[in-house]
Order: sequence, then C-alpha cells, then structure tokens
Amino acid sequence: MSLPKAQPVSPAKISGIRQLDGFWLWVPRVATLALTLLAIDYLFNLGLFTFVTEVESQFFYTVVALMLPLVFVLWPASRKASHTRVPWYDIILYLFATSVCGFFVFNAERILDSGWEYEAPEYALVMSFLFWGVVLETARRAGGWPIGIIVGFASLYPIFADVMPGPIQGFPSSPSQTAIYHAMSRESVMGIPLQAFANLVIGFLLFGVALQQTGGGKFFINLAFALLGHVRGGPAKVAVFSSGLMGSMSGSVITNVLTTGVLSIPAMRRVGFGRSYAAGVEACASTGGVLMPPVMGATAFIMASFLNIPYGTIALAAVVPSFLYFMGLFIQIDAYAARHELKGLPADELPSLRQTLKEGWYFIFVFVLLIWLLFFLRREAIAPFYATALLLVINQILPYQRWGWNEVKGFFSSSGKLFAELIAILAGVGLLVGALSVTGMSGTIANDLIFLAGGNTLVLLFMGAATSFILGIGMTVTAAYIFLAVALAPALINGGGMDPLAVHLFILYWGMLSFITPPVALGAFAAASVAGARAMETGFQAMKLGSVIYFIPFLFVLNPALILQGAWDEILVVLSQAIVGVALIAGGMQGYLLGVGNLSLYRVLQWPIRLALIAGGMLLAIPGGGPVPFTNLELSMISAVLLAPALALVWWSNRQEKHAAT
Repeated sequence: MSLPKAQPVSPAKISGIRQLDGFWLWVPRVATLALTLLAIDYLFNLGLFTFVTEVESQFFYTVVALMLPLVFVLWPASRKASHTRVPWYDIILYLFATSVCGFFVFNAERILDSGWEYEAPEYALVMSFLFWGVVLETARRAGGWPIGIIVGFASLYPIFADVMPGPIQGFPSSPSQTAIYHAMSRESVMGIPLQAFANLVIGFLLFGVALQQTGGGKFFINLAFALLGHVRGGPAKVAVFSSGLMGSMSGSVITNVLTTGVLSIPAMRRVGFGRSYAAGVEACASTGGVLMPPVMGATAFIMASFLNIPYGTIALAAVVPSFLYFMGLFIQIDAYAARHELKGLPADELPSLRQTLKEGWYFIFVFVLLIWLLFFLRREAIAPFYATALLLVINQILPYQRWGWNEVKGFFSSSGKLFAELIAILAGVGLLVGALSVTGMSGTIANDLIFLAGGNTLVLLFMGAATSFILGIGMTVTAAYIFLAVALAPALINGGGMDPLAVHLFILYWGMLSFITPPVALGAFAAASVAGARAMETGFQAMKLGSVIYFIPFLFVLNPALILQGAWDEILVVLSQAIVGVALIAGGMQGYLLGVGNLSLYRVLQWPIRLALIAGGMLLAIPGGGPVPFTNLELSMISAVLLAPALALVWWSNRQEKHAAT
C-alpha cells in the first residue's frame, strides 16, 4: 500500500503556543498527572486525596490552581515574545498565579463556612482582585485579544451597570462586591462552565489525546481508505468518513484536520481534486466530526450542565442533524466527482481491510464500550476513564503501537496544553456570566431581545443565528455558546416557545460555522496550510461544500422531531422530507443530481434548474406550522411546482445526451 504523504503541520504553529524544553517541559506534565489523579479520586469517590477533593468547591479551585498558571508558561505575552524559552517575567507571573489560586484552595472551606461570598476580610478582598486580574490575562493569552477585550469589559460591567443605557441597565455593585462575586461565588469563575469541565470534560479530553497517540487517527483513515478509496471520488469520501469518526472522538476541529488531512488531502489531489477543494472537503468533514456523537467536544458537556440533562440525551439528539450534514457533504462530493469524472485510487495501492481491522479492532471495541457506558448505563462522568484505561491496556498488550517513556511524556504534555487552554477560556467566560448574573441582566436581557424582535420568533431566530456566528468569529465556540446560553437561549425558549435542547443545539451549530466561513474559517485555513492552497479560496470552497449546515439548525429548532423529540410517526415523516430536501440541495449546489444526471448540459438553463432544485429542496425540508406561515402540505406543493419542470428538463436533456453519445 502506497498512500500519498504530506508534511505535517504542527498545531503549535497555528495556536502560537510556546515550544518548551528542559525543566519547563515537566511543569505541564506533572500538573496534568496531578489533575488526572485528583479527578479520578473525586469522580470515583475513592477518598485518597480528601484534603482537596472532599469539598466540591475546593476541588474546583484546585483544578484552576493546577492549570491556570500554566498559561503563562505555554503562551507568550505577545507575538513578539519568545516562543522557545520562558522569560523571567512569565516565570514570576506563573509563581504569582500559583500563589493566588493556591490561596483559594487553602481557604475553600472557610469561604463556605464564613460566607465570604457576601462579606470577606480585607486580605481575601485583595486576593479576589488579584485572582480577577490573573483570569483576565490568562483568558487573553489563551483565547486571543477578542475574548480578552470582551471578557474584560463585561467583567467590569457590574460597577457601571446603573449608568448604562436603558436596555442594558442593571443593578450596580461596588468594585469590592464585584471582585468577591467573581472570585468566590458559584455563578462566576466557579460557575457552570468550570463545574462542567471538572465533572465531565477532563476524562473526555484525556480519551481524545490517548486515541490520537495510540494510532486512532491512522486506523480510522486506513479503514476509510480500505472501504471507500476505490470508489468514484474515493479519497474525498475517505476524508468525510475518517474525519467524521476521528472528530467525533477527539472533539477538536484543528486537531482533526491535522491528523487525517495529511493523508486525505494529498490522496484527493492525486485523483484530480483541486487544492482548495480538497482542503475544503477536509475542513467541512473535520467540523462536522465535532458535531457528531458520541463525543462532541467540551461545549456539548457544558450544554448538559446548563440544561441539567444527561450528556447521552444531547448526543442522541445530535444523531439526525449530524447525519443530514454528512449526507449532504457526501452527496456533494459524489456529484462533483461524477460531473468531473474523478475516479478512485487503484485497489493495489489501498490498505487491506483485513489487516487494518486486525491491527486496530480494539479502537472499535473501545468505541462501542464508550457508547454503552454513555447511552445505556448513563455514566457520563466516568465512562471516558474506563474507555481510556481499556484503550491503553490493549494498546500495550498488542505489538503495533506500544507506548514507551516518550509516548507517556507526550500524552501528558498534549493533555496539559488542552486543559490549560480550556480552563483559561472557561474561567474568562465565567466572569462574563457572573457579570450578567450579579446585575440581574441574565433575567432581563431575554425580554429585551424579544422586544427588539417584535415578538416574532423567526426574526428572533435569525438574530440568534447572526449573533452566534459573529461571536463564533471572535471567540471560541465554547465561549460563544456560554454567553448565548445565558443571554439568548431564554428568549427563544420562553418568548418563542421552542424546545430547550433544540435551542441550545441551534446556538452550538451556528457558533461552529465560523470554522468554515470566511473571513476567519480556522478549520479551512488549517486545511489550506496542509494542502498548500490559498486560505480565502479554501474558505469559500468549504462554505459551499458545507452549505446544508447553514439551514439544518433551522430545521430542528422549528420542529424538534429532527432531534428525536416527539412521536415516531412524526419523526419518520419529517426525517424523510429532510433527507430528500438535503439531497436536492446538495445536487443543486454541485450541478449533478444522483439518479438523474448532469444539471449543466445547457449553460443557459443550468442556473435556473439548479436554483429551482435548491429552493425546492429547502421548501421540502422546512417543517411547516408554528412560526412558519405555511403547512407541510402547502410547502410540499410549492416545492413540487418548482421541482417538477426542473427535474423533467434534466431527465430529458440527459437522455438526449446519452442517445447522442451512442
């Protein structure tokens, strides 16, 4: 087997993370090992480290104390600062942050017992201000200037809430009260986002890193090549299949692109796909992977905490939307390959399916175990620890990917970087949530949004989509989701009467779109760097390929049957309409409809035909009733009026072409 190769692109190059050596390499490793042991003790209730795990808030402070100071070691203060060594001022900041966070670990019980959240002694007040400053700077370094500025201004908002204009006016707090609230309440830094991280996310991040470093990415892409590499446009379908599987378990778009893209993109190029198209396929597949169960990234676990429902419920609800997205992407790729007559790779150059399964069967076994623990036993908190342990044990027994000392060190280094980045962002966004909470804005902002929308649910939805997308450009998906879950979701749920789970998934989907939509499109730009393509051109290709994802969130938020909420007969009807609608839209976008033929035989008519298919597919897929001023029957009839002449003309023209050819 001889698959094409590409020069790997380091995630560090994209994230701007500092390359450590010597003593400083061990600091994140030891901190991550300590956090892993404490999390196991806390979640399994072992009672081995009760001095920090017996009181819940003390454990949360310990998580922050171990990870937050690492940001000063891992991320330079600016682009001009050293990316290869830790300067003296960052060493001082690391020690300072450790001391400040350690103060709250040491005093966690006293904060609860003495009610410091309401009235704290002078020295605790000073430490609260220092803690506030540390969180702001770490959020800026790990999340970038946009999140640093947004969180910084938002965290100061309670001090000036009474002098703000009408819609954003709130109850004011003094600087001292604000600092205490941010540092010691369960509604700010130590609020739902950080609690979700400590209770759910740690194990899944460890599992994702273990999966990558035991060869999971290689197995999934070899399996995809063995199954699909020989078919029409095979390498692109391989990218969809492998990135979907890998992304669903790694939870990171960029990591996914850089893991599977280094093989799938050169293979796509070899059979005739252009650079930007190949990179766009990989970006779309990797983005969709994070939206696909069973593991959907950190944001989905935070969603479970916000909604107070099991994570398995969210993962189950995401099955149909993710299926529709990947189906649309798969159909577009097949249509493009058919239209341009792109073949697959020769069978003798593809990996053997038998050999691939022989060497990597345990990845599937672990995958099944994780699903069983999540969906049937409902053990979300401990499921990834069992899955990771089994994965590592089998990996060490089999001779293919055994870890040595270097792999163990690499595992804790990679995990430490993920933990530090996410903790910094979650703590920073916690300040924003705390500011809305202490001023009472979290309760009134929903009413203000409903007023701005004029009470119209569709207008409110479009406002939510636009806001989610804009915030997704400037902030991480997790940060954007948390803000909108507090500010926008109540307006859609209470004012629009929509299903809470559908609303939260709607926000998540629209926040993720920034990964494939210019001008930012981080997923597309990462894929472009692997393919050697132009970044913006790749972004527009990804936007076109992932077009169905722009309206799928509207489908399930308007009718929760698409997230498996409701009677089965309704679910089947709505799902059938959505499948046909997505197939028509995908075919119209690429100019080729499966089972009918080429839509572009007549240049003059091709765009009217394609637009008719896209519009007809949308009308067929959109659920009628509710906020939509048409019934399902009326929408289907309008769709039929658009589709019938277009499909008849395409069928006739392709038949004429076939007769002419013979």
